[in-house]
Amino acid sequence: MLADAFGLAWPHPLPPWQQEGIARLTQGSLLLADDMGLGKTVQAIAALRVLGAEARPALIVAPASLLLQWQAQLRVWAPELNPSLVQGSTRERETAWWRRADVHLASYESLRADMDLPPPFGPAHRIWQVVVADEAQRLKNSGTATSMAIRRLRTHRAWALTGTPLENRLEDLVSILEFVVPGAYERRTLALGLRPLLDRVQLRRRRADVLPNLPPKTGFTIDPGMGPTQRAAYNAAERQGVVWLRSQGASVRVTQVLELLLRLKQICNAVPESGASAKLDDLERRIEAAAEVGEKSLVFSQFVDAPFGVAAIATRLRRFAPLTLTGAHDVATRDATLRRFAESPAHKVLVLSLRAGGVGLNLTAASLVFHFDRWWTAAVEAQAEDRAHRMGQQRPVQVFTYVTPHTVESRIAEIIARKRALADLFVDGIEPEGLEGLALADLLHAAGV
Repeated sequence: MLADAFGLAWPHPLPPWQQEGIARLTQGSLLLADDMGLGKTVQAIAALRVLGAEARPALIVAPASLLLQWQAQLRVWAPELNPSLVQGSTRERETAWWRRADVHLASYESLRADMDLPPPFGPAHRIWQVVVADEAQRLKNSGTATSMAIRRLRTHRAWALTGTPLENRLEDLVSILEFVVPGAYERRTLALGLRPLLDRVQLRRRRADVLPNLPPKTGFTIDPGMGPTQRAAYNAAERQGVVWLRSQGASVRVTQVLELLLRLKQICNAVPESGASAKLDDLERRIEAAAEVGEKSLVFSQFVDAPFGVAAIATRLRRFAPLTLTGAHDVATRDATLRRFAESPAHKVLVLSLRAGGVGLNLTAASLVFHFDRWWTAAVEAQAEDRAHRMGQQRPVQVFTYVTPHTVESRIAEIIARKRALADLFVDGIEPEGLEGLALADLLHAAGV
């Protein structure tokens, strides 16, 4: 055990930026917006430990898939804190809420479901010294039941942890701040803007600034092309879809555009009828080359089922003993899969659904990352690839992104680039005049209308 400036023994050294984060957390409410991989979980747990009795009782709210990870980290970094894991049936959750504990751990879904439990059960019937919202981008829409539930909690300190405080719209960030410092934005005039408030309540460090020795991450855009069968299928679907959308005129709805975009994105991955896929052909070659030199790979797709997503990719790569991880896996299966990938040299590939595998994981066993298809925001993709590019990574990380030219993918890439630039400007320094989210015009452009 190691002693540091806080006068406590720690299982591992706390880097200077983590000590700074712990100190800021102990001072009050905070949006801890460090880049992925800088140890936001450790900083929050260490701050709870430093605060001692001042932090009890504390509530940690996180995605359900991360609760066991939080529990494990509490055992490592604050073994004297007694946790209560809120999960299971309503009766089991009532018992867990009622249990005397230093820290309660609950998913966002359990919190939302249990806010109206009768006294003395449920999170609404006590005063929390600290409430931690992990992956706080879950609060980006202030009107959702989840956001409203967490704002109903009575707490002295509110800590929001997220590496992506702004994904699409300025309102995403404002919604998170409504949890951290309720009413603070409304009390400031629009003339002052949001930047002065962020300077006061946000702590954000970039990995390039605090981890100069982290192996480099290099990005590559891959043009997989399309074979004649795949191109013909794509062109036919796009032509028919665009004609239909134009026939709707001003009455066209967002859902109608999204249906076409989804179909086009799927065909960019593979032809439904034949399974023809230039991407899969290229991916198999690259995975083979990586496996021959002992490198492991992550492959992300927003789709799960065959013939477009995780299932199809795993089937094509079966000679590399791929493992898969999607939202359909329970917590025990998820943890076992991650251990096997990290420890067994036989498994060269982990194929993940983007939303299930893009947060809360440490996947430094891999040094290659493939984005098989594109999400709408750079932040979500960055979260995914930084599962590999984080503390503990010893090798350079290569990120390959498939973008099929003259398709919906190339048009989405334009939107992503614009949104990435605006988000970087706002969150990291300069406040732009306006920051628009994903609008109907963006969708129509992506669809080629």
